[in-house]
Amino acid sequence: MSKITIVATGDSFITQCLPQDIHFTKLKNYIEAHDVRFTNFEILLHDFEVYPAPTSGGTWAVARPDVLQDIKQLGFNMMAWANNHTIDWNIDGVLTTMNHLDNNKCIHAGVGRNLAEASQPKYLDTPQGRVALIGITSTISEWGMASAQRPDVLGRPGANVLRYQSVHKVRPEDFNKLKEIVEQTEVNSNRILNEKEGFTKPVEGGYYVGNIRFEQGDEPGTVTRMNSKDAERIVRSIREAARQADVVLVSHHTHERKGLEKDRPADFARDFAKLCIDSGAHAYIGHGPHIWRGIEIYKKRPIFYSLGDFIFQNDSVERQPTEFYDLYDLGVENTVSDGLDARSANETRGLVVDPKVFESAMVSFAVVDGQIDEITLNPLSLGFEYGRARRGRPQLSDKENGERILRDIANLSKEFGTKIMIKDGIGTIGLK
Repeated sequence: MSKITIVATGDSFITQCLPQDIHFTKLKNYIEAHDVRFTNFEILLHDFEVYPAPTSGGTWAVARPDVLQDIKQLGFNMMAWANNHTIDWNIDGVLTTMNHLDNNKCIHAGVGRNLAEASQPKYLDTPQGRVALIGITSTISEWGMASAQRPDVLGRPGANVLRYQSVHKVRPEDFNKLKEIVEQTEVNSNRILNEKEGFTKPVEGGYYVGNIRFEQGDEPGTVTRMNSKDAERIVRSIREAARQADVVLVSHHTHERKGLEKDRPADFARDFAKLCIDSGAHAYIGHGPHIWRGIEIYKKRPIFYSLGDFIFQNDSVERQPTEFYDLYDLGVENTVSDGLDARSANETRGLVVDPKVFESAMVSFAVVDGQIDEITLNPLSLGFEYGRARRGRPQLSDKENGERILRDIANLSKEFGTKIMIKDGIGTIGLK
């Protein structure tokens, strides 16, 4: 009998080293009790010897390389790092991070020196069997995508990306009015000229305003569709991994949501998660929006649409480039704290005022001869009440707060027909 135990967390946005206190020790002991210990590593590593990109994934995510030792000391032995911050410090930031991960013998997936490297599964050998990890992001600037190597041109370093298309459906009569209004202006002149000159594909089955696609439909609304070429590439990776490993995990970073409902996944993410399971993945591990989304059980395998945060030190970054200060009309005399205060309006808006960003849960399960019988949820508190200096550090929740967090996750999961049993501050989901 083969039994492989797995624990998974959401985003580790670590910018400062963690104190080696009792909370750290308890987390370490829990994590290290598993064979496979996964986190999403949402930070770049360098000593500010590289150039920043002109825009970022929200914050120019960076930490000194020493923080990697905290991740390793906590016991994590597999990580993905394809996310919206992968290209915050240009290609040199990608390469310095990759070098630090490689030099520390970390098993990491989702980013590579070209698309083939970024797409390939990475493997961990445990005494009970081999586990594969494939890392993907859908939230990233276009120049952060890894590109394929050609016989005559190098591939570009970057992330393994699943693109998607938003399609806005309007009633036929409104569709015609939309075209009439747009064509009264020059708003679409670049698109039309680029199509005429062959720089953009002509529209088929819809109408574009810039890059925004409209289609006729009896029911108005918006849907998102995954890019078929990207999906086919990722499916090939999953099928390769399924032949080479006993367990396959897919990590997907996606901030995309259903309308304004941040705690609900976008349509394409739901479709993609099921495609991963159909292709051989044992679990889909989502993250990105910095809050939890629900859990769906599909063909007796878990889909975690978002595991929220594990570490979130977004407001403890050491330095930011000039573009960060420009966003808030600040100058060279200003500091990081000035910029953070401006962004949060002195901590009255944004992620810092949302307690759900600072509470989460680790998930754990065992794969026994390819089957999963039960999932355990162990809730976390990230110190929302402590202020900027200490906020974002994880610790196991007390029973009262833990059960409240689990009830929230249970409510999010009802949409998918998933029932979570809560007892003594721990959640369980039976799959039998």
